[in-house]
Amino acid sequence: MRIHSLENVDKALQFLKEQRVHLENVGSHDIVDGNHRLTLGLIWTIILRFQIQVIKINTEDNRETRSAKDALLLWCQMKTAGYPGVNVQNFTSSWSDGLAFNALIHKHRSDLIDFAKLQKSNTTFNLQQAFNVAEQQLGVAKLLDPEDVNVENPDEKSIVTYVVSYYHYFSKMKALAVEGKRIGKVLDKVLEIEQIISRYETLASELLEWIEQTIALISNQRFANSLTGVQQQLQAFTNYCTVEKPLKFEEKGNLEVLLFTIQSKLRANNQKLYVPREGKLISDINRAWERLEKAEHEREVALRNELIRQEKLEQLAHRFDHKAAMRETWLNENQRLISQDNFGYDLPAVEAAMKKHEAIEADVSSYKERVQVITELALELDSENYYDIRRITAQKDNILRLWGFLEETLAARRARLELNLSLQKTFQEMVHMIDWMEEMQMLLCWKDLGKHLLEAEDLLQKHCLLEADISVQAERVKGLNMAALEFTELEGYQPCDPQVIRNRVQHVSSCLEELQRLASCRREELEGWRRLWEFFQEMEEAEGWIHEKEQVISSAHCGKDVDSATRLLTKHEALMGELVARCGLLTQTITKGEQILAQKHFGTGNIQERILEVRLQWKTLDELVTLRQQRIQEALGFFQFKAEADDLELWLQDAYRLASSDDFGHDEYSTQSLAKKHRGLSEEIEQHRQTVHTLRTQASGLAPEYLESGEVQSRVSELETLYTEVKEVAGLRRQWLQDALAIYRMFTEVNACELWIDEKEQWFNNMEVPGTLEDLELVQQRLLLIQWYCHCVTIPPINLSSWDSLFLFVEGSVNGGVLRLHSAGCPSCAQESVLAQLEVPVSLEAAETAIKRHRDFLVTLEINLQKINTVVEAGGQLVKAGSIYQEKIDDQTKSITTRSQQNYKLAHDWLERLAVQWELQRFLQSCQELGDWINEKMLTVRTTSHDDVQKLHKKWLKHQAFMAELALNREWLAKIEKEGQQLMKEKPELASDVRKKLEEIHDCWTVLESTTQAKARHLFDANKAELLVQSYGELDKRLSQLEGQLQGVDGARDIVSVNSQLQKLQVLENQMEGWYKEVGELQAQAATLNHDGAGKEEVTEKQNVVEARIVRLIEPLKQRRRVLLASKEVHQVTRDMEDETLWIQERLPLAKSKDHGNNLQTVQLLQKKLQTLQREIQGHQPRISDVMERAGHIASIQSPETEATRLSLDRLRELWAELQEETQQRQQRLTAMQQVQQYYFDASEVESWLSEQELHMMTDEKGKDEQSSLQMLKKHLVLEQTIDDYAENICELSKTCRTLLDTGHPESEQISKQQSQIDRLYVSLKDLAEERKSKLEQYYWLFQLNREVDELEQWIAEREVIAASPELGQDFEHVTVRQLQENAAQLRTVYAGENAEAILEQEQGVMQAWKELLSSCDQRKLQLTTTSDRIRFFSMVRDLVSWMDSIICQIGTGEKPRDVSSVEVLMNYHQGLRGEIEARHKKLSACIELGKTLLTSTNQSSDEIKEKLDKVLKKQHEMMEKWEQYWEWLQQSEYWDCWLMQIYLHTTC
Repeated sequence: MRIHSLENVDKALQFLKEQRVHLENVGSHDIVDGNHRLTLGLIWTIILRFQIQVIKINTEDNRETRSAKDALLLWCQMKTAGYPGVNVQNFTSSWSDGLAFNALIHKHRSDLIDFAKLQKSNTTFNLQQAFNVAEQQLGVAKLLDPEDVNVENPDEKSIVTYVVSYYHYFSKMKALAVEGKRIGKVLDKVLEIEQIISRYETLASELLEWIEQTIALISNQRFANSLTGVQQQLQAFTNYCTVEKPLKFEEKGNLEVLLFTIQSKLRANNQKLYVPREGKLISDINRAWERLEKAEHEREVALRNELIRQEKLEQLAHRFDHKAAMRETWLNENQRLISQDNFGYDLPAVEAAMKKHEAIEADVSSYKERVQVITELALELDSENYYDIRRITAQKDNILRLWGFLEETLAARRARLELNLSLQKTFQEMVHMIDWMEEMQMLLCWKDLGKHLLEAEDLLQKHCLLEADISVQAERVKGLNMAALEFTELEGYQPCDPQVIRNRVQHVSSCLEELQRLASCRREELEGWRRLWEFFQEMEEAEGWIHEKEQVISSAHCGKDVDSATRLLTKHEALMGELVARCGLLTQTITKGEQILAQKHFGTGNIQERILEVRLQWKTLDELVTLRQQRIQEALGFFQFKAEADDLELWLQDAYRLASSDDFGHDEYSTQSLAKKHRGLSEEIEQHRQTVHTLRTQASGLAPEYLESGEVQSRVSELETLYTEVKEVAGLRRQWLQDALAIYRMFTEVNACELWIDEKEQWFNNMEVPGTLEDLELVQQRLLLIQWYCHCVTIPPINLSSWDSLFLFVEGSVNGGVLRLHSAGCPSCAQESVLAQLEVPVSLEAAETAIKRHRDFLVTLEINLQKINTVVEAGGQLVKAGSIYQEKIDDQTKSITTRSQQNYKLAHDWLERLAVQWELQRFLQSCQELGDWINEKMLTVRTTSHDDVQKLHKKWLKHQAFMAELALNREWLAKIEKEGQQLMKEKPELASDVRKKLEEIHDCWTVLESTTQAKARHLFDANKAELLVQSYGELDKRLSQLEGQLQGVDGARDIVSVNSQLQKLQVLENQMEGWYKEVGELQAQAATLNHDGAGKEEVTEKQNVVEARIVRLIEPLKQRRRVLLASKEVHQVTRDMEDETLWIQERLPLAKSKDHGNNLQTVQLLQKKLQTLQREIQGHQPRISDVMERAGHIASIQSPETEATRLSLDRLRELWAELQEETQQRQQRLTAMQQVQQYYFDASEVESWLSEQELHMMTDEKGKDEQSSLQMLKKHLVLEQTIDDYAENICELSKTCRTLLDTGHPESEQISKQQSQIDRLYVSLKDLAEERKSKLEQYYWLFQLNREVDELEQWIAEREVIAASPELGQDFEHVTVRQLQENAAQLRTVYAGENAEAILEQEQGVMQAWKELLSSCDQRKLQLTTTSDRIRFFSMVRDLVSWMDSIICQIGTGEKPRDVSSVEVLMNYHQGLRGEIEARHKKLSACIELGKTLLTSTNQSSDEIKEKLDKVLKKQHEMMEKWEQYWEWLQQSEYWDCWLMQIYLHTTC
């Protein structure tokens, strides 16, 4: 019937829909009614879905997987590839000739078709043969006829359908063929395994026997006692290691491979594994092989050590012979050189002989190390038992004997030279001393005693200096006499006649006694006049000071307030202290005047009158001081009363405003906070009672002039009245706050009860009747508990409404020499030996050990590199010194440097390689651990057994736990894959190994997952319903536990507990997510149960319960997370504010410090500390702003929980503002102090310079001749110009002084005195300079007059000699020229006319040639001078550049400072370098000036000179820049060390 047909078609279409087959506009009516187009389309869809779509083929490179029609086309292309005339590109025209069908059949059954006989042109035959063979031989239905295919465009779908039949048939045929081959392979494998086992045992026995024989052979440690014999033994051992051993090692590896092959084949056949007999195991072979390698290593080490020892001995012997011959020649030559005593008879000759002797000694001293090298070489050869040690020892003893004799001769000659030199120096100093004493006697005879105090002190100071010089020179004379007389008592060698020495000593002593007598007489005269002038000046100063203080004290101003009165009182107390000090000084001055009167000194006429006048003025000043002190104290008391009254009034007004406030809070917490604040206010009001009483007492004690006005009494009465009102208002407010607190507490309890009742009503309304007895008992217990709560318990309030805005904030912010060169090569050889023996480790432990050892080797390498650099530098110095072996030294140093650099680079490259190997081994170990775990779990998964339902359920649960463990350990796999990808990215050379290992691990993991899922499906299919019920039950229990955990969570008290609860909540959420997924899986499994099957209703009931509980738990979890996040943010902000407050409090003492330093250095140090603090504050600004912003968001929420946050925020803001303000104020104070200290420092420098120049001006040194007088005058003019130029510095200092005085600095008086002293010193220096200049000019004019007189006399004498001399010329050429001129003149007079003109022309030509000759001589002289200057300039450049290079090398090359003392040592050393630089500055300037002079003249080598000059300037700039940088670094180091020391002392205290 039609209805049945429609139902059948509907079932078919429904099945297709369930299989996800897309059907468009196809219904059962269309098929039943015979719609051919839709029917054919449906058939094609079915064929495509169930025959074609299942085909999946991988491409040849396995990079892509194709499916459906593309896969079928790819399969056809792969199978027909290589067949002539077949090119399958589609399913239409490519099949028309029939060759493709025949090629497919021939590819799989070549016995059915002879493809070579087919022709492309015979299309019909090809198609017919292919269709018939497929139908008859293969059983493939003949779906096509040749006429259907042999057309221009065959039907694609028909061909696809027919070709699919071929694909499925050949796929089944391949599977059957594979199964048939397996049985034959098993038998072959069994026989093959037995043969392999026999072969393994034979090879193992032979290998073990060879190992034992070889160990016995190479364990022999006897070596030949010669270099050649050891080399032959080492060659034999090398042949063994490179030829014999590798073959055996290959056999060992083949044995392991053979055993692994046996085990693999047995395991593949599921047979018992093969265990070799005892003694032939792989472990036994490995142990024997390890013993062999150990014996090899010991043999190799012993051989190489012996070879090195023999080579070293030969090298040492050769070096010894070479050096011994050189030392003997050198010693003999020097012995002959010092055997002569020709010292000379004056000081220059003796000094020259001494310098020559010192040069010889220096040469000999430097040669001592070379002689010591001979001894060391001989001892080393003796210790190594060298065969020819007797000859070595005899040669060494001869050299030491010659060396000792040379040292004795040098010492004796030096002693004789020192005696001569000392005596000549003593005689020279005696001559200088006699000249000096004669000059001093002339100065002491001067009768000028001074006309005022300054001049008298000046003369006395000069005399003191003169006496000091005399006393110093007296000691010097005494020492000279004693030193000279010592030469008369010598025994043996006498450098001079003793009587001559005694005569000179007696003459010097007599001159000194006369000079001392004259100095004593002049001192007595000068001191008497100085005392007189001092008295007159001190009396004048006392009168002026008294008059000045009287004007100050007579002022009637007593201040405007407390501060001004206090300042006046402080100044007055200072004045009184100054008065007391002045009184003592005045008494001393008067005593001095009376003593002068008693001595009746000349000029003491009005001393008594001055004393009486000053005493009267002093008495008047004392009375004025007492009166002014009383007035200031009375005014200060009145001002203090007013200030305290104003403060009390302001406080009472503030207290009244707080007590009269109408804010009583909006809830219980705010009211409690207001009550607490009010209690504090009440306590303060009570404390101020005593203040009011004290103010009344203070008012009664004021001066009468302030009490008479009435203002004081009225002010006290007003304050007492105001205090009474404040106290009354405070009492009323306390009562009001208590009433408001009681009301809010009642409201809170009522709200809590309402919330609890609403919650329970909601639970009653949503409660359903339990389905089981256990649930019913649980509900009953909860009802009893609620009933008990209703009678006994008051539910605490839970008010979360104020947290809503906090939740939004938190959710929005959650995302917020030749001598050492050979020995220097030894470390390089040893390093190359070590580097040549390095091997790549094959395990993680071996890699770690190798890295550790290699790092130790690198440390040794760097130490040796420093030693090698020292040796190379010594070699370079020898080369620069022009050693006779400089070529050999140069070659050796280059070789050592190259080898050490190569070793250093190779060592670092090997360290990088070891690091790469360590990373690879660590990755392989991780992969190995994961692979072992996968294999273990694979054995667990593959164990299968069929038991009853209960055991099946236990297995199911166990398997579920295993699947959870598998899911957790997938992170392990992801971690390893990530490490592998990172390793391949960083180390491309390891990509192949890492990728291969990752593919193996991934394949094993895929197999484990598929096996686990298959077992899960198997267990689940065994008992679906029971498993589902039990799974739902267990899931329900876990959900109940989770619900209990959520209800039992308390509030967090700190951030640690909040983080802990968040972590626990995250675990719960992860569990919840896993359970949600598990519910989904259980739902999918429950959907597969039969509707009428057993247990379907129970499963549905359990499913509904679990789903409802999961839905109920979602919102509490979200709510709990929001609460915890908000609490975390509050606690975090609180902790951050505490940290920032502590940070500010730690730095506030430094900002508030009153220590401003007492000198420039300490002030600069404090400024640096302040700058550091400012940088810290500036860098900390973003952090403070962020914390304040976050705290501001939380404080803006109106909630009691945020009150503490608001208070902390206010406190933080106050501290931050205070820190910034104090820092700015301290910067201003330090800047002012720095200006003052800088002024003091500059002033002290100026005073020191002026005093030093004054000493220069006061000297009476004069020139001995015109030249020396002119030099002294020039020097004085330069010095005078310097003094004039120095006036600018004094002007700048004066400007600074005026600036400080204008700003009203507290030390203005001291600054003014300092500046006045400097001005007086400068004026005095100018006067002395003028006086000195006039004296020097007079001396110069005198010597100039004498010189002119002498020159005139000499000129007259010369003229007389010339006039009387018969000489007619300077030389032959000059005489010839003069004679030619005279002859020409005579000839012109004899031969007049043209002959005379010709004679004149000839004469002029000769004279012109003579002038040209003279000009050429002058030019030649100029060229020679220029060349000499250029050579001298090049020499100076070379010396200076070498010196600057040495200075640059010395800067910063010392040991790094560890503390303050070491920094100071380095700074002193660095300043020493600066002194050396300044000492060389004159020579450097001369070199630069010479270079510039050469450049200005036309010189052929101007480019070279300019290059040298630029080099010197550049090197000078580099040297000074490096000095400055290192000096700045030392200063910073000193600052930081001081800072660290202060921190250390602070922490220890």
